[in-house]
Amino acid sequence: MSEPRPRRRTAVLLGRLSLPERNFLADALRTETVGGVLLLLAAVASLVWANTLHHSYESAADFHFGPSVLGLNLSVAHWAADGLLAVFFFVAGVELKRELVAGELRTPAAAALPVIAALCGMAVPALVYTLVSGAGGGSLRGWAVPTATDIAFALAVLAVIGTALPAALRAFLLTLAVVDDLIAILIIAVFFTSTINFAALAGAAACLVLFWLLLHAGVRGWYVYLPLALVVWALMLNSGVHATIAGVAMGLMLRCTTREGERQSPGERVEHLVRPLSAGLAVPLFALFSAGVTVSAHALGDIFTKPETLGVFLGLVVGKTVGVFCGTWCASRFTRAELNSDLKWPDVFAVSTLAGIGFTVSLLIGELAFDNDPLLTDEVKAAVLVASVVSALLAATLLKRRNTVYRRLCDNEERDEDGDGIPDVYMEDEPAYHLRMAEILERRAAEHRRLAQLARREGGPDNI
Repeated sequence: MSEPRPRRRTAVLLGRLSLPERNFLADALRTETVGGVLLLLAAVASLVWANTLHHSYESAADFHFGPSVLGLNLSVAHWAADGLLAVFFFVAGVELKRELVAGELRTPAAAALPVIAALCGMAVPALVYTLVSGAGGGSLRGWAVPTATDIAFALAVLAVIGTALPAALRAFLLTLAVVDDLIAILIIAVFFTSTINFAALAGAAACLVLFWLLLHAGVRGWYVYLPLALVVWALMLNSGVHATIAGVAMGLMLRCTTREGERQSPGERVEHLVRPLSAGLAVPLFALFSAGVTVSAHALGDIFTKPETLGVFLGLVVGKTVGVFCGTWCASRFTRAELNSDLKWPDVFAVSTLAGIGFTVSLLIGELAFDNDPLLTDEVKAAVLVASVVSALLAATLLKRRNTVYRRLCDNEERDEDGDGIPDVYMEDEPAYHLRMAEILERRAAEHRRLAQLARREGGPDNI
């Protein structure tokens, strides 16, 4: 009689992160949350400025400066979109490289969930836009506008509503956004490059090769890499390929694995230095000069009557939510993974609604898609803003209903009763942890017995 086969361990969907991943996540999200709040303030300031002093706003956004001989005489809005967002995409490139070699995307099994969720979360909004705009006789050029998620904006919403989201859900949202950014980068490179200056492109490629060789030779010093990065960016801008691609390419070249004697990899060190610049300055300034659209009852009404703007709105609010949620559910079915017992599928749905906040990259793609139609560009931007607000309100409503459960889970993730600096949930399989806790509890018990004897000598219950 043959022995029964051992039962295969079931994978856990949205399970506990490893301790290094959790620590990295906490540091990254802390910066992104602060940046997200600044992003919100910049968006509000942009709308107020554009609707109270419209001529002043337009003059500031259209003000040109820079050396014409180098092809860099650009408007302020252009500098923000092509220049400052290159910093944002550089950080995205480093994040992606780290996820691929040391994070959630390093193994096919771990990468399946965020990749499938992100792909569905971009395909469904694009399909929704195409169906809605096509049925209404509108332009199909904006199919990519509702495909992007703004992680900083989403985290700012969580900070404003005071929701304590467990680390697993935050990690899912961040990894989803990283994959989302990668696909958005590919969309920009492939679909929004019209004419190419091959000489400039070859120069940019040669400088990128030099950048890679210097990194692998171990050359250090910002004074070497910063000027070279500016040259790469300028050549990429003049090549006709969107300049933000240069930022991504350089970010992907950084080494994101640690060697003996290193506490952090070079990529993590650089990201730690540049992320505050991206989240705290680059993205808010882009929002300031990109989100300024004229808001009126008529303009808001047009969002729901014009096929392009309605497609963008429904793509973000409905398409993103349905795409991410269904992608996650399909990934769990495909991998036969069981959802973390502390969470429920409505929690995944609530986080999926946050994905409908498509601010920064959606605004950028909107500008690229309708660059020859300024009026439609502003209307599409208005649709992105309204859809992001609606998605934020839906997410806030759904997440608040479970905030007590989230708070309990977060408190449990942070609990450190033995005071060793490591959360107890990561030590529960260690005998040394339980021995330390036994000593701590024995000392507490001895103190309580001493206090009980003291109370008894002083009269005990008779004094109550």
